[in-house]
Amino acid sequence: MQEMDDIELLTRYACHNSEEAFATLVTRHLNLVYSVALRHVRNPHHAEEIAQAVFVILARKAGHLRRGVVISGWLYHAARLTAANFLRSETQRARREQEAHMQSILNDSEPDVWPQLGPILDAAMADLGEKDRDAVVLRFFEGKKMYEVGMALGMNEEAAKKRVNRAVEKLRLFFTKRGVVLPVAVLTTAISANSVQAAPAVLANTATAIAIAKGATASGSTLTLIQGALKIMAWTKMKTAIVAGVVVLMTVGTATVVVKKVIYPNSWADDPKYWETDSRALAQAPAGGFIFRPTHFPKTGGSVWVDDRISAKNCSVSELVNVAYGFSYVRTILPPDMPGGHFDVMSTVAGGYSGLVKKELKKRFHLVAHSETRESDVLLLKVRNPNPPSLKPHSGADGNSSWVGGNRKTTIQNQQFDGFFRDIESRIGRPVFNETGLADKYDIEIQWQPRAGESDKDAYVRALREQLGLELVPATRPIEMLVVEKAQ
Repeated sequence: MQEMDDIELLTRYACHNSEEAFATLVTRHLNLVYSVALRHVRNPHHAEEIAQAVFVILARKAGHLRRGVVISGWLYHAARLTAANFLRSETQRARREQEAHMQSILNDSEPDVWPQLGPILDAAMADLGEKDRDAVVLRFFEGKKMYEVGMALGMNEEAAKKRVNRAVEKLRLFFTKRGVVLPVAVLTTAISANSVQAAPAVLANTATAIAIAKGATASGSTLTLIQGALKIMAWTKMKTAIVAGVVVLMTVGTATVVVKKVIYPNSWADDPKYWETDSRALAQAPAGGFIFRPTHFPKTGGSVWVDDRISAKNCSVSELVNVAYGFSYVRTILPPDMPGGHFDVMSTVAGGYSGLVKKELKKRFHLVAHSETRESDVLLLKVRNPNPPSLKPHSGADGNSSWVGGNRKTTIQNQQFDGFFRDIESRIGRPVFNETGLADKYDIEIQWQPRAGESDKDAYVRALREQLGLELVPATRPIEMLVVEKAQ
C-alpha cells in the first residue's frame, strides 16, 4: 500500500472495508493510544484492553467523524476518556496496585522529571482546547515537523508554530500552579522523550482484529468498557454544543450576528465550583460571560482552558499578558512600571478570551502589546573548548533518546544539540542564538553547584564552560519579541 495520510486510510476503510488500511492506522497510532492508557491505569494489561476498545470505537465511527478531524488528536482524546471510564469502575485496592506497578516502571526509566510530569500530563492536556491539544499531540507525541503540524491543522507553518507555543505555555502554567516548575524546553523535551512508549508487539494484530469485527469478538469486560466510553464521548460532545446564557440576534438580509454578554451577579462569580481547576466545571459554566477582578484566592492559584473558555485565578498582570498574547516571558519586553496585584479571569464568551483579556489590560492598566523584530540583548552560544569532558557525540546505536533533568543536573542521551540550547535559554532567562555549529546527536551530562557568593545562574554558566566547553557571549541581534507598552 502506498503511503497515505490518516484520513485517506480511514476513508478507504469506511467506504471499502479495507482491513489493510485499518491495520495501517492501528500500527501507526497504537503506541500513542497505549501510552495514554498506561499513564492513566498504570497497568500494562489494562492498557492493552483500553487500546483495543479505542480502536473498536474508531472502527464503529469511521464513517461518521467530522471533516478535517486530526485522527491522532481524536485517538488521544478517545483514549483519555476510555481510560477515565475504566478507572471509575475499578476498586481503590486495584488502583493502588496499578500505581505501585507504574511507579516502579517510571523509577527505572526517568527518576527525576517524568515521575512529577507524567501523572498529571493528561490532566493538563484535558484542559487544552481541541486545536491546542491536536497541536501538542502532533508536535511532541508524534514528533511531526512544524510544517507537518500546519498541514494537519490546515494552517501555515508560522501559524502552527504560534499555536504550538501558545499550547505549551498553557501546559507550563498548568504545571507551575501545581508545583512542577519547568522551563519550556525541559517540558517539551520530557514530553517528547516519554509520552509515547512501545506497545506489546502482539497488540497491533489483536486490536486490529477486534476492531474490524466492531467488537463482536471482544471480551465482556472490553465490551462494557466500549459502551461506557461511547456514552462519555457522546456526553462530552453534547456539552460542547450547549450554548446557554447567550442571546443571538440575526439581522434579516445580512450575515450579522450580535452576541449579548451576560453580566453575572456576585453570587455567580463567587460560586467556588466554577473556579475549580477542573475542565468539567468550566464547561458547565453559563455561556456568554466574562469576569476580570482582583483575586478572591490569594493563597491558591491555577488555570484551566476548555476550547475557547478560560478560568484563571491569582494571576499576576505579566502572566495575563502572556495568556492574552501567547508569548513566553523570555521573549517579552515589559515596561518598567508594570502594575502589581493578582487577578482572577473567567471567560465563557464564544470566540475566545484573548481579545477580552487584551481589552481589560488596556482598560484597567493602559497596557497594549505588539510583536516586532527588535535589536535585543541576546547571548551567543559558542564552542570554547573543542574537547570538553561531558559533551560527547553519541557513539552507540541510534535507539531511544532520553532527557533527565533534576535539581542542578541535566543528562541527555542521543539528542541533537538544538533541544539542549533551548533549555539553556530557559534557564538563563534570555534569548540564546546557537552558534556552535554542532549538528550531531550528543550524550550530555552537566551538573552545577553555586560556590560562595555565586548565584545559581552563574554556577550554571560556569558548568557550561568547564564541563561542556561552551561559552555565552553577550551580543545584540534582531529577534521577534512581544513589546508591552502603556497606551498613549
